[in-house]
Amino acid sequence: VQLQASGGGSAQPGGSLRLSCVASGSALSINDMGWYRQAPGKQRELVAGITDGGGTKYADSVKGRFTISRDNAKNTVYLQMDSLNPEDTAVYYCRADIYSGETSYGYWGQGTLVTVSS
Repeated sequence: VQLQASGGGSAQPGGSLRLSCVASGSALSINDMGWYRQAPGKQRELVAGITDGGGTKYADSVKGRFTISRDNAKNTVYLQMDSLNPEDTAVYYCRADIYSGETSYGYWGQGTLVTVSS
């Protein structure tokens, strides 16, 4: 199983970016998916999560600005980031909980850097 994240880059305050993360492997059975971020000198934190049924949750700091979605047919999770501010600068990681039999295992993508500055 591999997770490949893309879409990071630079944006100005108030701008937007869209992250994508594709899970690849054989006969994937994906449960929850999500995005985390880690800013310099800080711990990795949950940004947004989405269940296989489409239920979502967000960190308070991004509510109303970020939107998580997924395309189960494409094994892909997205993060639409609007109204970006410098505090959103971080490396963003996607994560997927994938079943093997009845056990779920967590997999991480490689991280994509988001920089917000003027």
